[in-house]
Amino acid sequence: MSRRCVFMGSPDFSLPVLSALAENYTICGVFTQPDRPAGRGMKLTAPPVKILANSLGITVYQPEKLKDDGNYELLKKLDPDFIVVAAYGQILRTNILTLPKFGCINVHASLLPRWRGASPIQAAIAAGDKKTGITIMKMDIGMDTGDIIAQKEINISAAHTGGTLFDELAQLGADFLIETLPKYLSGTLIPSTQPDEGITSASLIHKQDGKLDLVTCSAVEIERKVRAFNPWPGTYLEWNDIRLKVIEADVIDDASSKPEKRIESDGWPMIGTKSGWLRLISVQPAGKKKIDGKQFLNGARGWL
Repeated sequence: MSRRCVFMGSPDFSLPVLSALAENYTICGVFTQPDRPAGRGMKLTAPPVKILANSLGITVYQPEKLKDDGNYELLKKLDPDFIVVAAYGQILRTNILTLPKFGCINVHASLLPRWRGASPIQAAIAAGDKKTGITIMKMDIGMDTGDIIAQKEINISAAHTGGTLFDELAQLGADFLIETLPKYLSGTLIPSTQPDEGITSASLIHKQDGKLDLVTCSAVEIERKVRAFNPWPGTYLEWNDIRLKVIEADVIDDASSKPEKRIESDGWPMIGTKSGWLRLISVQPAGKKKIDGKQFLNGARGWL
């Protein structure tokens, strides 16, 4: 008999996990965030998980707050053997964490205890980490502090952006969960306590965090941030009273650089940082389309 589970998730990261679970287990309900206004027209928009669950014929629940009265009783009626959580965005209280026989299992996009919190993928790239991965964890009341069931690591390359690493880890998380669950549910895989060493936190990212700091950050740090924040929230410079979005950049290691100094080199726009030059490979001026740096420089009055 197939094990019964409830799935909790909201954004695109959750989709491969939900698809994989639906192929291998009986999903007796999906919990996701309520529909929210989005886009320029602020049209009420369903979270990606709701759209997928509806297409799979799975009943969807969208409580504003999971902790509100009635949701525990609802989950009790659904009677899952376990609950899987992947980027749900709400806190689970003790009564829900302990409700299923096998507990609540989280698919987290880092090698815990490194990068607990809301933005582990961006944090790993921005910090210059050489590796990251997926942690399958048995949840407890803390923020990503539960016992580790299993981990799988991958390398972070110099070409990874937040978007490409996000896609890679989302699929890895789904595949690794399906690989791990049978061993955990059969009792052959015993969760272990997270180590006390190596704990770091990845706080929630806001749009204003995309502003690049040329004075206190090096070109290497800024280039990593450009990749980490691509595609969201993006990174930008203030120039000539406009916001210049930086899509892609690389580093020119040269001691002649000075913070915020602007030059041209071989037809490319360059800007100085605390240490080294940042070459702007691809940019997007406010209200215009993305262009490469050479095109931008051809029409950029006052860059030098």
